[in-house]
Amino acid sequence: MSGVEVIGTSVPRSQEILTPQALDLIALLHRTLNPRRLELIAARKVRMQQIADGTDFDFLPQTKAIRDDKSWKVAPAAPGLNDRRVEITGPTERKMTINALNSGAKVWLADLEDSNTPLWENVINGQLNLLDAITRTIDFTNEAGKTYSLKPDSELATIVVRPRGFHLPEKHILVDGQITSGSFVDFALYMVASARLQIARGLGPYFYLAKMESHLEARLWNDAFNLAQDFLSIPRGTIRATALIETLPAAFEMEEILYELKEHAAGLNAGRWDYLFSVIKNYRKRGADYVLPDRNSVAMTAPFMRAYTELLIKTCHSRGAHAIGGMAAFIPSSDPAVNATAFEKVAADKTREANDGFDGSWVAHPGMVELCREQFTKVLGDRPNQKEKTKSDVSVSAAQLLNIKATPGAVTETGLRNNISVAIQYLERWLAGSGAVAIFNLMEDAATAEISRSQIWQWIYNQVRLENGELVSAGYVEQLADEEVSKLSQSTDYTQAQKMFIETSVNDDYLEFLTLPAYEAMA
Repeated sequence: MSGVEVIGTSVPRSQEILTPQALDLIALLHRTLNPRRLELIAARKVRMQQIADGTDFDFLPQTKAIRDDKSWKVAPAAPGLNDRRVEITGPTERKMTINALNSGAKVWLADLEDSNTPLWENVINGQLNLLDAITRTIDFTNEAGKTYSLKPDSELATIVVRPRGFHLPEKHILVDGQITSGSFVDFALYMVASARLQIARGLGPYFYLAKMESHLEARLWNDAFNLAQDFLSIPRGTIRATALIETLPAAFEMEEILYELKEHAAGLNAGRWDYLFSVIKNYRKRGADYVLPDRNSVAMTAPFMRAYTELLIKTCHSRGAHAIGGMAAFIPSSDPAVNATAFEKVAADKTREANDGFDGSWVAHPGMVELCREQFTKVLGDRPNQKEKTKSDVSVSAAQLLNIKATPGAVTETGLRNNISVAIQYLERWLAGSGAVAIFNLMEDAATAEISRSQIWQWIYNQVRLENGELVSAGYVEQLADEEVSKLSQSTDYTQAQKMFIETSVNDDYLEFLTLPAYEAMA
């Protein structure tokens, strides 16, 4: 390819993914759209500084006409995406791919982002596993000799791929000497390898879009979709995309995001964990009114979270789109008492989502699929969704979305220690190549690690005192980090992970994304 250089190490079967056509599409996307991507990333930083200086988010006056025009709708639901009452998410590791597709969920979010580590081998093998899944050639045998294979087609979940967010680079593919976008690389590789195969199966290339912060970013994705469809001679509108509303800025532009993606839009998802991270990140310097309590105590019933989900459902259903609820991160354990308590909490969460009007929701483990399905089926019955529930009586203001101070709960030593331990354990596994890690019976990914270290930074900056009166200081956090690491298995070396955690949680300068220096540290 002229101007395209692949500098990643050789991975078996990579020639099936890194085809001339795939590299051509990456080059096209990079040359056409990457300057805009970089401008939009820069705009994020400007906006975040404005918030730090005292400006608050609000609905955009320049797009009021779009919000006021009640006539427009998104495209009808695509095949395999009309009934989404339970979706399972996880990385594209081979065994997990099979288990997710076989889980009984309606949709599998094949995650190339938060639950995946972007090691070069993972980038390529994830695409190969998706290809093998679609061609029904995938299987797996573990060390004990147990084999895994796919169930009949009619029992498999619909594949929806989540590429990396716009902020993440792909350093192993250069175009004209420039590092490429992880978003465009993941998208292009999947489109070329698998789009036509999915179409032949009566489905299509479907995507989840992560970390967007504005309708202009949605417009960029829509332009990427059109470029790729034209490049592959696929009719425009074949692609469908569900946008994750997992940043605070995006919550103020939900309708505009759907509008920009209109012919490709499948819905919006309430990405609760990244949303909390975004709230903390943007308002970290704004004082006590914006300090959240222990992350595990922030429930979806908190006023600001309630406003966010109510607005999301209303927005989606008024435009004919699906509204998908948040993640249930619990992982079943060997302790029946732990399971009983957790199952009760998850059931209550999914019941609330179904009754509120969501059309489906997420789980992180096959063992939670049936529980989620049961709660939604109680409400939906045989209906594939409940888009008719338009919530026309709901009105959500900017003040309600920003009512952080009304969140009940406290900042405790237990919560601080949990944040420290989770972040360090997760970073150790991430650096070793695992993006989804079971810690304390929860599936942790990059989003929850970001919450953990960002909360600590905010508590230090705002001189928060714990419930017991102890001041959260850099020195105290470093002390607790040593104590928490000493409790972990001494057969694992946490030195690099602990160092990176300290650097990103107690330094004066706040780092926007934990994964950026972590990726630089990778081969």
